[in-house]
Amino acid sequence: MNTNSEKNGRRRRDPRRGLTLLEVMVVVIILGMVAGIVSTVVVDRVEQARVETAKIQIRQFKDALEFFYQDHHFYPTSEQGLEALVEPPDDERIRDWPENGYLPAVPLDPWGNPYRYVSPGAQARYEIISFGRNGEPGGEGFDADIRSWEITGGQ
Repeated sequence: MNTNSEKNGRRRRDPRRGLTLLEVMVVVIILGMVAGIVSTVVVDRVEQARVETAKIQIRQFKDALEFFYQDHHFYPTSEQGLEALVEPPDDERIRDWPENGYLPAVPLDPWGNPYRYVSPGAQARYEIISFGRNGEPGGEGFDADIRSWEITGGQ
């Protein structure tokens, strides 16, 4: 029994027939390329969000340091660090301490590293620094340092 499609040189495809290995490989390669492009974009977005989070946290430290300064007329020393915003430092110049301090806690930067606090700073009265993704001074891109005086216009 010949059908019209068989007469024209074409065979009717059996609906039960599976995909060939070549067809499967082409689909897998295309999906891999799409996944690679999407994952690169997603990773970049995540890292950019971490940079923005570090800048927000540094601004919060700056605000807390300004309140500390208004109350005590000095900034915490490098040795006292940012912990001086959470617990009163051992300093005779501290007169009145707010019941809840100036911050509830000192968070790590978005990459899990401690912020560096220096007072006095090289560029301002103090500096707060996140060393970025690599956790080391210097770097470029997402590894670049994020410094308080660069994002806040100085103190």
